[in-house]
Amino acid sequence: MATKLQPLGDRVVVKPIPKEEVTKGGIVLPDTAKEKPQEGKVLAVGPGKLTEDGKRIAMDVKVGDVVIYAKYGGAEIKEDDEELIILRESDILAKKG
Repeated sequence: MATKLQPLGDRVVVKPIPKEEVTKGGIVLPDTAKEKPQEGKVLAVGPGKLTEDGKRIAMDVKVGDVVIYAKYGGAEIKEDDEELIILRESDILAKKG
């Protein structure tokens, strides 16, 4: 899925990947019991942060990366009925290989 959003600075647009709705024991979880996803696919990446002397710091993530991010990081938005999150690169904890 492509996005029309173009993040600024060191921000990243991520589409959350929902967790399993059934536990290993076969119990179906209702929406109220589910945790917020902390994993998602990067849809758009900003140009990077500017230093005080005007140099651009390259981003460590790219479009298509699957990342793990801070539980309550970023701003949740809705675009074309899709739930998306705009995060700062510093809210991303890890990339999946």
